[in-house]
Amino acid sequence: MLGFMTAFGAEAHEVQPTIGDLTLTEGQAELVLQINLEAFLADIDLDSVTDTNDAANGADYDALRAMSGAEIAARAPDLLAQWNALPLVTVDGAPVNLNSENISIAQDVDIELPRVSQWTLRGAVGAGAQEVTVTWPEGGGALVLRQQGVENPFTGYLAGGEISPAITIGGGDAQTWAQALFGYIPVGFDHILPQGLDHILFVLGLFLLSTRWGPLLWQVSAFTLAHTVTLALGATGLVVIPGAVVEPLIAASIVYVAVENIYMRGLSRWRPMVVFGFGLLHGLGFASVLGEFGLPEGQFVPALIGFNLGVELGQLTVIAIAALLLWLAVQTARSARLEGEEGALEGYPVMFRAVSITGSLIIAIIGTWWVIERVFL
Repeated sequence: MLGFMTAFGAEAHEVQPTIGDLTLTEGQAELVLQINLEAFLADIDLDSVTDTNDAANGADYDALRAMSGAEIAARAPDLLAQWNALPLVTVDGAPVNLNSENISIAQDVDIELPRVSQWTLRGAVGAGAQEVTVTWPEGGGALVLRQQGVENPFTGYLAGGEISPAITIGGGDAQTWAQALFGYIPVGFDHILPQGLDHILFVLGLFLLSTRWGPLLWQVSAFTLAHTVTLALGATGLVVIPGAVVEPLIAASIVYVAVENIYMRGLSRWRPMVVFGFGLLHGLGFASVLGEFGLPEGQFVPALIGFNLGVELGQLTVIAIAALLLWLAVQTARSARLEGEEGALEGYPVMFRAVSITGSLIIAIIGTWWVIERVFL
């Protein structure tokens, strides 16, 4: 059972985006990365996994994570050589050979938590340079690229294997409202699918309450309204609650909806209000993720709306997939002529109830483990 629980750890080896601050001055390009070096050195495909435990070479990551900061820093030049071969940074069409100027690696981070290092890279550029592009390597996961030191700076989101647009070195490439809106939709969606397992289980808990769409609509509406409020308050810094408080409560919310599904057959009077309260907590969780990416100063509101739309699309996708799978299961049962036989399923409501109890029990077990893990481990 312990192995089963460990496989569902929500934070211990969670994949985080890389933050890159790009500055170009006369004759020099500087890229300062906030990066999980161990994940890159272990060659983990950060495009496809959300937890290093799920990677085929997760053991290599664990071995690197156990090394000292000095040992990791000594291995970084090998990674930089690969990036220069891409090249990582190009100015006016010419590759920039980056050198490692400094690596700051925290020494007292719990071995079970990701360790984010600050890596400063610099390279010479020709006089009169006009444009710069950044190529993020395949398998590198998400990169939040932020131009520094100019007015109306560029801020963008690159997935592994993507190339940034040409960025004007003198500034002026700040996102339009439409670019910010549509650019942050995939960021929000990605936080649900595939990265937000805790939010996925909560939404599934809402879905598993009843066969009727009315109860689901009431719950999703309450949840959406609540997390929209606290997402905005958290992103603006008006409400700040430590993750050590929010994350266990999010796990507890998963347990609550799952356990109530087992004992209830329909929407109670208090459930939408409880879901609203839990939605407030989930919104703070979304805000903490958005804080990792940052929001463009000039387009704060459309970027925030885009992120929230992405979250909503992710939640609706989870519900749609769950509904489709359940419908397919019912059709399979009918085609196999299980209905009408003694002791067999009698249709959608009966099958839904069986799925609801079984699924809710599994969700409750996982959520309980997360509560224990996030409070005591």
